[in-house]
Amino acid sequence: MAAATTPDIRTGDRPEPMAGARRAAPSGAGAGARTRGLALAGAGVVRRAACVARLLAVLLVAALAGPALVAALAPTPAAAQDAPVIGRVDSILVEGARRVDDATIKAYMTVVEGEPATAADINASLRRLLDTGLFEDVTISPLGSGLLVQVREAAYINLVAFEGNEEVKDETLRGSIRSTSRSAFSRAKADRDAQTLLELYRRSGRYGATVEPVIIERDNNRVDLVFEIDEGQPTGIRSIAFVGNRAFSDRRLRSAIGTKENGLLAFLYSTGTYDPDRLEYDKELLRRHYLDRGYADFRVLSAVAELADDREDFLLTFTVDEGEVYEFGKLDIDIRIPGIDPEPLRAVFEMEEGEAYSISEVDTAIENLIFELGQRGYVFLDVRPRADKNEETRTIDVTLEASEGPRVYIERIEIVGNSRTVDRVLRREFHVAEGDAYNALEIEAARSRLRALGFFGQVDVRTERGGADDRAVVKVEVEEKLTGSISLGLGFSSSDGPGGDISITEQNFLGRGQFVQASVQVAGDEQAVQFNFEEPALLDRDLAAGFNIGYVQIDRTDESSYQETNIGFRPYLEFPVADDQRLRLKYRISSDEIRDVTRYASPAIFEDEGSALTSSIGAVWTLDRRNDVLEPTRGYRVGFDQELAGLGGDTAYTRSVASAKVWQGFLDDQLVASAEIEGGAMFSFGDDLRVSDRFYMGGDDFRGFARDGIGPRDVSVISVRERDSDGNLVTPANRIDVQRDDALGGQYYAMLRTNVSFPLGLPDEFGIYGGLFADVGTVWGLDQTTYSDKFNRPDVTIDDSAIIRASIGASLFIDSPFGPLRFNFALPVVREDYDAREYFRFTIGGRF
Repeated sequence: MAAATTPDIRTGDRPEPMAGARRAAPSGAGAGARTRGLALAGAGVVRRAACVARLLAVLLVAALAGPALVAALAPTPAAAQDAPVIGRVDSILVEGARRVDDATIKAYMTVVEGEPATAADINASLRRLLDTGLFEDVTISPLGSGLLVQVREAAYINLVAFEGNEEVKDETLRGSIRSTSRSAFSRAKADRDAQTLLELYRRSGRYGATVEPVIIERDNNRVDLVFEIDEGQPTGIRSIAFVGNRAFSDRRLRSAIGTKENGLLAFLYSTGTYDPDRLEYDKELLRRHYLDRGYADFRVLSAVAELADDREDFLLTFTVDEGEVYEFGKLDIDIRIPGIDPEPLRAVFEMEEGEAYSISEVDTAIENLIFELGQRGYVFLDVRPRADKNEETRTIDVTLEASEGPRVYIERIEIVGNSRTVDRVLRREFHVAEGDAYNALEIEAARSRLRALGFFGQVDVRTERGGADDRAVVKVEVEEKLTGSISLGLGFSSSDGPGGDISITEQNFLGRGQFVQASVQVAGDEQAVQFNFEEPALLDRDLAAGFNIGYVQIDRTDESSYQETNIGFRPYLEFPVADDQRLRLKYRISSDEIRDVTRYASPAIFEDEGSALTSSIGAVWTLDRRNDVLEPTRGYRVGFDQELAGLGGDTAYTRSVASAKVWQGFLDDQLVASAEIEGGAMFSFGDDLRVSDRFYMGGDDFRGFARDGIGPRDVSVISVRERDSDGNLVTPANRIDVQRDDALGGQYYAMLRTNVSFPLGLPDEFGIYGGLFADVGTVWGLDQTTYSDKFNRPDVTIDDSAIIRASIGASLFIDSPFGPLRFNFALPVVREDYDAREYFRFTIGGRF
């Protein structure tokens, strides 16, 4: 029975130190000494302790097992099979425990007071106590009819600190390790933590990093655990080469993967450093690239990363086997659900026979079929594609097999990575909850909605097996990104010269998903202060509520010979009315003043001089079916805005605006074209529309023309008495001709904008793209076209005809770390002589 107590049980299984770690300092180093490395001090002590363990076990058995040994000599068959019973343990006395309660120690043991014990029970108790990590040494010895348990508690960690880290924050490092303050110190665990930190740095591309754990001994059996870190330099990608590619150039394939070569702007991007995990992802991206272009047999034979001779960068080489190009053959649907006619469902195929095979097209067809069957009430579906490849004809027949799948319910939704955004902001984007039926399309739609929030750089939603076969766990991993921005707009026009504006926006205020924006316009002729607030989920429902408060002062002397001041308050509610459709109900109360009208202004402006109060209600309906809210490459968006003024106040009119925009990508979405048509109409009740209420176009609305640059305009020539710079009449009185140039706006407008964006052949990580555009439109219509001059000058007749204007131009887009940059170069090609033109506009935004 003595052999049952083995030496390794008493001392515990001590792991060997990491390769290269230094030996611990002698035990006499004293409190406060820094101990490098995690090796145990003195292997000989461990061997001596093992011998003592054997001796104690023998003595323990001899003391407690006397009666049991006599009984064991009797020829009882049962005794030969069962473990020998040492005897009854009347008491267990614990010595040496300071932080750990005696009751806790006894609870870990398999030996129980008042019950008989075996040698196996004592061995198990030793192992269980050592396995807790709370003790450096445990001894169990006989004490009368009981046991004496002597423990030496492990030191506990006073604090965990990091030194030398600049690129990775303490919070990130602390969240990666298991050692924590006020927990028991374990040399083996500290070793593993050091290795974990090293792997973290390697995943971020810093293969030259080193991590050395340092132990600082304190009084009262405490230690400080300090990880000394040398982060080293990022290990970049010097070159990316491909072997075996014939259909696509190395440059084209480099643009298809996530890893990028070092370049001029490589310091701005994270994909220019080596990451073995990203390398696996790159292989999948290459596979998808070829499978979307008909290469059904494509394989990545190898992906090798070699460290350059100077050990500063990696050289990546992908060896591929492209195979042959296949086309779609027969497209069919096999519905294994009673009562479902497959014929109407064939429309789920957006591709046709003879087109190049594309796995993305197959995925889209599957999604369409799941959606169509879901509309018929079938939630639990199993849709599998069957691809029959014919190597002779180079065709692939695709059959979608649909059947009712197993019923699966959502066990829980786990959210990780949202260090700033509160959980409920993410959960409300899921239209399913714990306990609901699992719907793959709805989970994917939730992922799209989370991405559309703009709060996260990465959004990963995956499904894992739950606690039972019919339960699933939806795991959401997000990576927070900067949601605040400071934007600066700069422009130059032929009429106004330079101008600009600045705004501060927070899209995720206090992590609650609320939108807050404060803006100040600092252009020479316009001063505006605006404040916007929106709660996107009032009462945690799909109901947005917000408001705008604004003060705007505009000097329109150059455009319309007056100055305008507007103060307004605009609250609103917005909610969904159907799939992809939303309705906004709004109210506006504002005071608009036309003042400081110049002496030679149009009589149409003099008629509107003074203040007017407007009280209006309205509604905005939108239908949005873009494939991506942030960067659409296909789909469309339709909107209709209706406003009715006259609920009190001084104005009464209706304003209607309709718009539609469509996007379409070409050449694997490298080239994206869009077209937008927009129009509006206003009708007054009673008095004419005020000049400040009508439609105007120019600036961003109509590139190539300045603000209020087109539309009805008073350009009449009047004869007036000459005045000096102070406005005094010149003596002797002379008469001079003055030409008015006052924009009056119109009751109607129509606009067509076309755009196309495309890469400029630069590496994708530069984020530089080009664009072309063409705008066509006009503003026209007045309540009256003839006005009487208040100074008894001749009547004025305004041309309010719908004369078409047009412009063309080019754009340069740069996605910089400081925000998006946009340069517009425009040329009006169809215009009137009196139109105000703008040839160049530049905008820049920065994030925080």
